[in-house]
Amino acid sequence: MTATPRTFRTLFLSDVHLGSKPAKAEFLIDFLRHHEAEKIYLVGDIVDGWRLKRSWHWPQAHNDVVQKLLRKARKGARIVYIAGNHDEFLRGFQGVHFGGIVVADRAVHDTADGRRMLVIHGDQFDPVVHNARWLAYLGDKAYDAAIVANRAVARVRRALGLPYWSFSAWAKVRVKKAVNFIGAFRDVLVQEARRADVDGVICGHIHHAEIEDVRGVSYMNTGDWVESCTALVEHFDGRFEILTWTAGAAVTGAGRPVPVTLPPEIVRAA
Repeated sequence: MTATPRTFRTLFLSDVHLGSKPAKAEFLIDFLRHHEAEKIYLVGDIVDGWRLKRSWHWPQAHNDVVQKLLRKARKGARIVYIAGNHDEFLRGFQGVHFGGIVVADRAVHDTADGRRMLVIHGDQFDPVVHNARWLAYLGDKAYDAAIVANRAVARVRRALGLPYWSFSAWAKVRVKKAVNFIGAFRDVLVQEARRADVDGVICGHIHHAEIEDVRGVSYMNTGDWVESCTALVEHFDGRFEILTWTAGAAVTGAGRPVPVTLPPEIVRAA
């Protein structure tokens, strides 16, 4: 018997990277089956145009994610697609509706408790992407290599009966330069929120889920659906929460991952 879906006021998803082999489309489909929201923000890099240009990869599961979102739009969910750097081709279609999904470069979300949140992918404030595109592409390939290595480690750990462990996620919060980058990215997004005269910012881009108060400004990052499989949700009272839906979560007898809330110590690890 299928469990009743959890319903939220707002759901924020980013960095799905459909069109890339590391994308965990099956996990996202399962997550969308078990979660509903009145409004959904797709906060950039939902489709990975960079990888699709290099080689075409679009299995049925990736198409299923698109169809699932379109069905939610038809059923009444308001969906806003914020373009990112990997799907920047959509920035030329701002204001255009595709099957009930409206495209934008940024948006301001009004929360249930009266706050105003800037919603933006965040690549505009990444100097590597903005000023050195070739370096961004090189880093993208290095990230692919890390994902492949991570899969090999995961297979060995499964064979030994050990729980799932992500090398690249571990490295991002352990390597000093990565931690410094996360902190700098957070600070510049908070500055942009101040310039926009809003109460906080919701973004993606760096694949690091986090909810943090930075000198009175709310900073929230949705994470990704390549490794951590995280989503940001707004409850009907205006509270925000990060949910995970990964192979590292508890699993039912049928093998379906069970959602867990990301612990505060991990959320604030950076």
